[in-house]
Amino acid sequence: MGEPNWLRETRAAYDEVAVDYARLVHGELARKPLERALLATFAELVGGGGTTRAAASGAGPAAELALDAGPVVAGVAGAGPVVEVGCGTGRVTAHLCGLGLDVAGLDLSPGMVAVARESWPGLRFAVASMTDLPLPDAGLAGLVAWYSIIHLPPEALPTVFAEFHRVLAPGGELLLAFKAGDKRIRLEQAYGHTVSYDVHWLPPDRIAAQLAAAGFAVHARLVREPEDYERGPQAYLLARRPRDADPT
Repeated sequence: MGEPNWLRETRAAYDEVAVDYARLVHGELARKPLERALLATFAELVGGGGTTRAAASGAGPAAELALDAGPVVAGVAGAGPVVEVGCGTGRVTAHLCGLGLDVAGLDLSPGMVAVARESWPGLRFAVASMTDLPLPDAGLAGLVAWYSIIHLPPEALPTVFAEFHRVLAPGGELLLAFKAGDKRIRLEQAYGHTVSYDVHWLPPDRIAAQLAAAGFAVHARLVREPEDYERGPQAYLLARRPRDADPT
C-alpha cells in the first residue's frame, strides 16, 4: 500500500519552508511562559522516577536514535529516554534537553531535520513518521508531540495514539499540544512559501477520549485563549501509560 497523500504533502511543505520556519519561530518559547511551565512539568514527571526501570535502563531507544552519532545527554536521575515526535527544527527538543532530559527528535521532513541538526549539533535527530515509529516496545520514559498531530487527518489519530502507547513504558508520560477546535484549514501559503497541506483543529474532549481508548490515562488538560498571531484556542493534554499495577 502506498504512502498516503496527506503525508507526502506535509513532508513536501515542511521541506520547502524549513529554513524560514526556523527563523520565524526562533525564540518563541521565551515569550510563552505557560508553555514553558507545561514542558517543565512534563520534565519533572519524567525525571521523577515514575517510569519502570525498563524504560530507564542503559539500552534505551534514545541511544538507538543516534543514527548520526551525537553525545548522550546526562539526564535527570531516574529519567529514561524521551523522544519529541514531529520535532521540526528542534527548538522544543533543545528546550527539553536544557531541562535535563535524555531527549532525541524525530520528524517526517528531511529538510526540518537538516535544520535541527545544524542548529543543535549536540542533539540527536532522525527522519521518521509518527505513524510507524522506529522504536522498540515500551522503551520511552516520555514522548512529546508539540503541534505535530495537527497535520494528521482525524481518522489517522487512533492509530498514531496506539503507536505512542506502544513505545512508551508503563508509567511513561505523553504531552500533546494542538490547536483547539473542529475544522480543517487548507494552507496554500505559509512562512513566505507556496505550499499545499492541511492543518486540523481538534476538539480536546475527542482527543482525550481517543487517548483513553488507546490505553492512556489523561491526568491534565489545559485550553488557553489565542495570543498574538494565533487564530483560536490552544490545547495541551498530559497523559500516562498506566503501570500494570495501576487501577483501571
